Amino acid sequence: MKPIIIIGSGMAGYTLAREFRKLNKEQPLVMISADDAASYAKPTLSNALAGQKHPDQIALANAEKMSQQLNMQILQHAWVEAIHATTHQIQVLHNGQQQQLEYDKLILAVGADPIRLNIAGDRGNDLYAVNCLDEYRAFREKLAQSNHKRVLILGAGLIGCEFANDLQHTDHQVTVVDLAPQVLARLLPTHVADQFQHDLEQIGIKFILGTTVQSIEQEQQHYRVNLANQQHCEADIILSAIGLQPRLALAKQAQLNTSRGIITNQQLATNQADIFAIGDCAEVNGMLLPYVMPLMQQARALAKTLNGEETAVHYPAMPIAVKTPAAPLTLLPIADNIIVEWQTEHFEDGLLSTATDADGRLRGFVLLGATAAKQRLSLSKQVPDLLPLPLHLQPSAG
Repeated sequence: MKPIIIIGSGMAGYTLAREFRKLNKEQPLVMISADDAASYAKPTLSNALAGQKHPDQIALANAEKMSQQLNMQILQHAWVEAIHATTHQIQVLHNGQQQQLEYDKLILAVGADPIRLNIAGDRGNDLYAVNCLDEYRAFREKLAQSNHKRVLILGAGLIGCEFANDLQHTDHQVTVVDLAPQVLARLLPTHVADQFQHDLEQIGIKFILGTTVQSIEQEQQHYRVNLANQQHCEADIILSAIGLQPRLALAKQAQLNTSRGIITNQQLATNQADIFAIGDCAEVNGMLLPYVMPLMQQARALAKTLNGEETAVHYPAMPIAVKTPAAPLTLLPIADNIIVEWQTEHFEDGLLSTATDADGRLRGFVLLGATAAKQRLSLSKQVPDLLPLPLHLQPSAG
């Protein structure tokens, strides 16, 4: 029996393997990983400092343990160099040797890479980006140097704000720079962004918005960071958190359709037979959602499909909890191309903002503070599904 091969050992790959094994104990499974294939939750990286977690404590299990748990062969430090869709084969470089592996079904769970800026200056490349445990370990090693207390973060999005909160709570001095005029520019209405920023500033985080980094120069034992607005600031270490871009090179080589991500239908199938995509690299019905809850929905659906029960992925309302304890924030983003009107209720410790469309339907919300957070579940139930099941798969009214 030919195996199901999963390319990638991140949360998407391992979650799919777990869900599939709940349904099928016998089908051969192979996972191919470019790193050591340790299993860990990537979202824990942005709050591990305050949680006093050493990088060596973040991994939940190594490849050997995961292989035993899931009855799965795992190839560590292996690279898929080519996919031959017509013959259902992949070309793999492992331990210095070229191998041809046949597959029954192939799943791309290849994730995304941090976006890299081309910054001028003699230290324009001295930026850390954290998108995996190995990168986080390198960042922490640099951070551990006693004189490295001033941290500059490029990007005031989810990851930038989470790292800023985590670092500021561990005696670092954090400055966040973003080209957008507000924090979480793609996710929050301006009035909520202003309050969220104010709450983070109260613990000492400094924001410089509406500009970007022009150059980075070495100045004695630290960096001089020159901004496009003619300001400059000093930093001991610089973290880039300006976003991710799906890894598409392998998909393009295999002639899979791509846009922002690897294009799939609602069954997570690509345009090539028996090849699927899942996780941060997958653009499902035009939606690219690099968050945990969509990933879980994808894994459950695809596991059933791989086990012979073709299943469409379903996206209910999936709020995002931002890990910023200084300003507890939960948000349900508004789908693209929907015009909404915001209404806000203020509390002593925050606010609740709801977004309704022209027909009065709730389309999204933002909860800031502990009081507002209590309404998360009741509000989520009122929002239409982001990706409903196809009509023929929906339960009948009777």
